[in-house]
Amino acid sequence: MLDIPSRVRVHVETLLAAQNDMGVCDAFEQYAPVGKPDTMNAPHPPKVAGIDSTVPSPAHTVAPAPAAPGASPATPATGAGTPPGAVLQDRLAGWVSDLTTLHELTERLARTDALDGALQEALSAGAALVGARRGLVVLEPLDGLGPDTTIGLGLGRADLGHMETVPRSSLPYGRILDGLPGGDGEIAQPDLFAEDGLDPRHREVAARLGYAASYALPLFTDAAGRLGAVVWLYDEPAEPAERQRHLVGLYARYAAEHLARLVEVERTRVSMATIAEELLPSRLPRVAGVQLAARHRTGPRGGGDWYDALPLPDAALGLAVGSVTGSGPSAIAAMGRLRASLRAYAVMEGEDPVAVLSDLELLLRLTEPARSATALFAYVEPALRKLTLAGAGHSPPLVIGDRRTEFVETSLSAPLGMLACWEAPSVELTAQPGETVLLYTDGLLQRTGEPVDRAFARLHAAAAGVPRALRADPGTLADHVLRTVLPDELDATEGAEDVVLLAARFE
Repeated sequence: MLDIPSRVRVHVETLLAAQNDMGVCDAFEQYAPVGKPDTMNAPHPPKVAGIDSTVPSPAHTVAPAPAAPGASPATPATGAGTPPGAVLQDRLAGWVSDLTTLHELTERLARTDALDGALQEALSAGAALVGARRGLVVLEPLDGLGPDTTIGLGLGRADLGHMETVPRSSLPYGRILDGLPGGDGEIAQPDLFAEDGLDPRHREVAARLGYAASYALPLFTDAAGRLGAVVWLYDEPAEPAERQRHLVGLYARYAAEHLARLVEVERTRVSMATIAEELLPSRLPRVAGVQLAARHRTGPRGGGDWYDALPLPDAALGLAVGSVTGSGPSAIAAMGRLRASLRAYAVMEGEDPVAVLSDLELLLRLTEPARSATALFAYVEPALRKLTLAGAGHSPPLVIGDRRTEFVETSLSAPLGMLACWEAPSVELTAQPGETVLLYTDGLLQRTGEPVDRAFARLHAAAAGVPRALRADPGTLADHVLRTVLPDELDATEGAEDVVLLAARFE
């Protein structure tokens, strides 16, 4: 009996369980054509100059037996010098090595939870399996609902742009995506420049980018249909060996299933973000004496942060920001209802922000008792540069000017829906000419991942450091604060928090 370590057996069993239609016997039949032991025992080095495939070659359990005297080089030696079962044991070691590699690569892919990351991982893993250095994956679902994207490996934007100038029907991914003849399976082009009838533009681009061969596979599932295509590029004439094609084919089947799930997640996220944007003001009002700007970042799961700005009687202006607990469609719907209600209360009694929030709290407690919310409402008189504010569990506004950068001292109060009856005193603020009042939601602080006091300090430092040239425009000021508080890696953080900034600059 062959001695296979238990760890390897677990890897094999796990992977085979994931490949529902491939049993051990099926794997043996597909993977090892009878009568070709030397082909299976020999490693398959890539045919691309300077590239070493990361796929382990089959591990040899015994050294190859020397050829018997008089035997031809192509005939394996037999006799007393060959250990019994050595050939079978050598084959089995190679299969275990390949299946273990597939298991590790699919585990890495399964750990990706963003579509772009999964596409990049699938492209890189496939390149290692086929012994290529560069490639691209084109995501273009057959149903036309998107998302459509192209990601390159070892190819910059300019390189991808050059490839887009080639007639689509002459590129392997174009034949796959457009359903042209020969595009329903793998497409190997082992020597592009030796092909008759190669499109002149394709020949020119291949020479410019320095690739001489390609290998392409479709990405499809039975449920979702065609999702896209992946193409790997070789620097020299080459094509993957039979073993490499088999491995990358298995990997592509698993990758397509994983990508199909992430496509649905991305579509849901985009739909929720669109709904949330539609529930917010399509544009801000123009009011004499004040300039307005807003910035909104929707979390991956869709949150309930919102803002509003509406003209009020007597040339006044109402400004509001708020956040509803929870995430997803229910939070977005609750946010829409709360914002619409606040608008009605602001028109009727906006000059008294405390009354506006009190009515809003009563409505929330009666209609949605299981939900709470934070809110801040400001009644603004632009001609006097005067603001009357009331807040319910919300972060204090920030005044940004040439002579001061400070938080507005608002009274402490609980969020709406937390107490049997909410009421808190309002505060008044007079802004100086050229000063900007910045309203924001807690998501701006929470996305930093820092304790609350350090997050506030970070926000204050970002506001104080706004260059003087940017302070004349509330939009550029808000952008600077957002980029400083949340650099790229924090702005893209996968979390439930939305981010809202509403800036009002007084003239």
